[in-house]
Amino acid sequence: MNNKIKVLFAACALLAFGCNPTSKNNSSADFTISPEAGTTYKAGDEVKIKVSFPADAKVDSVVYLLDALKLGVGKDSSGISLKTDTIPLGIKVITAKVYAGDKSNDVTTNILLLAAKAPEQLTYKVEKTFPHDTSSYTEGLQYIDGVMFESTGEPAHSTIQKVNLQTGKAIQLTKLKDEYFGEGLSVVGDKVVQLTWKNKVGLVYDKATLKLLSTFANNVGVEGWGMCFDGKKLYMDDSTNRIWFLDKDTYQQKGYIDVCDDKGQIDSLNELEYIDGKLYANVYQTDDILVIDPKTGAVLQRINMKDLYPMTERPADRDWGNNVLNGIAYDAPTKRIFVTGKKWPKMYQVKFVKR
Repeated sequence: MNNKIKVLFAACALLAFGCNPTSKNNSSADFTISPEAGTTYKAGDEVKIKVSFPADAKVDSVVYLLDALKLGVGKDSSGISLKTDTIPLGIKVITAKVYAGDKSNDVTTNILLLAAKAPEQLTYKVEKTFPHDTSSYTEGLQYIDGVMFESTGEPAHSTIQKVNLQTGKAIQLTKLKDEYFGEGLSVVGDKVVQLTWKNKVGLVYDKATLKLLSTFANNVGVEGWGMCFDGKKLYMDDSTNRIWFLDKDTYQQKGYIDVCDDKGQIDSLNELEYIDGKLYANVYQTDDILVIDPKTGAVLQRINMKDLYPMTERPADRDWGNNVLNGIAYDAPTKRIFVTGKKWPKMYQVKFVKR
């Protein structure tokens, strides 16, 4: 169990014992809720939620909440059932508000909801290769209108650029201020939006010229990592297993999903791409690409690409020793998929296939 889950479980346990008593004779310790905090379920499982309280508590009603949304109301300790087949995955906080006269007592627990089944395992075929600039520490990648847009990181060397796919050379380039570490990007209409790593700042450029137009405060999530766009909203990850939804015009949070497979939460989601209704994500410092349901967060497929550029062939980097797979771009009109990595010498056109 990772530290994030442990902290939340501990917090929820404290909530369960930090409530107001319902009467002089009944303390909060007399009220308990099941399932036990930290219980794991698979999507589609039925969760039986039950509050236990003393017979003399004289309870009027029990209101059940899931992540602050009302689930139902009971009048005794019989409880309710929660169907999970359409619920987004991740840690779910369950609260029962027990009312007795003019008093109330909140008891809280939580569950971890995982994907119903293991992701399908895919592999790949290389259809074509192109040169890639080995000075580019790739953080964001998008192919649109015949041009590859690339965002690069590294302190004092971060850029946003348009790249000629055939040559791997930048045809337009804007260098970021030295204090900014460039991260993911997305083309939205006639603008390009770029994240920064720990600066909590987003950058907006003119698509045609890559001239910086404006900045915005990006206080969503832990850090700025990957980004993509589905034509309606932006998706952004932040080093955890969470993918945030952002308004395409204001860049404000609109929601999120937590990414899980059937075994647990998948942290370190990095560069993102939206392809035919699914999210594709690199997992930082691995050779995996995940295909994710953008509604639930379930990992539908996993593509292992460890042999694309073998570790034994990757040069050592004294400052950033992680020349890993990071970069997915999709050419929608031709259905071509491109992948590359940080400081890789090649850009690969690939096709994902069943094993």
